[in-house]
Amino acid sequence: MKAEGEKITVLTAYDYPFARLMDDAGIDMILVGDSVGSVVSGYDNTLPVTMDEMIYHTRAVVRGTAGALVLADLPFLSYQVDLTEARRNAGRLVKEGGAQAVKLEGGENVAETIRSIVAMDIPVVGHIGLTPQSIHRMGGYRVQGKKEEQARQLIEDARAVQDAGAFALVLEGIPAGLAKEITAELDIPTIGIGAGIDCDGQVLVIHDILGLCEKYSPKFVKQYADISGTISQGISDYIREVKDGVFPDEDHSFK
Repeated sequence: MKAEGEKITVLTAYDYPFARLMDDAGIDMILVGDSVGSVVSGYDNTLPVTMDEMIYHTRAVVRGTAGALVLADLPFLSYQVDLTEARRNAGRLVKEGGAQAVKLEGGENVAETIRSIVAMDIPVVGHIGLTPQSIHRMGGYRVQGKKEEQARQLIEDARAVQDAGAFALVLEGIPAGLAKEITAELDIPTIGIGAGIDCDGQVLVIHDILGLCEKYSPKFVKQYADISGTISQGISDYIREVKDGVFPDEDHSFK
């Protein structure tokens, strides 16, 4: 797709219904992101998410998917300790979760880890720039690569991820010009999120584009629908009809 100039579409999903809807719509790739911690579990960030949680949600997504490639995040502390643990956890996402590929955050510092997982014949996607698992080091969700030194390091990180064997690279929260430069230099496709239009593809969180995440709204998010109001209205109508003795009526009861 990169070679042919066709943009790659990616969205996050964490359950069967959303995965089925995305797959039916023709999405290219579904990311079971550790963002599940924030948008589904209510955590303040992605750090508390566990391997068991990722496996559970990946299983659900896989059951709703027929055509899209399913990519699953390796959560914090599942690949940073040592290569043995990283390989085991990547294998669990494939064997137990059913994922077709795994994603992990970092550049030069995780190149050896990527190489080790790829050696197991597990496809890997990299992730550089604003890496949510590094929130404490970065001092929050801040755009990365604005300074020349940072930009040079991100270019080196991108090269290292590609050389280690990753088949794609997520660029998050970096200046559009830098993302364009990285995309042009790499042979593997780049997937942008807050990284401008010149990436080979784009990814967003499904809850963000549907107006279902009230915690925050990053600048790079475009809301394509607002279904929170529709859901709230449906719940309110149900409560009212039960309270008023209107539901269930004859049409919704057995004889």
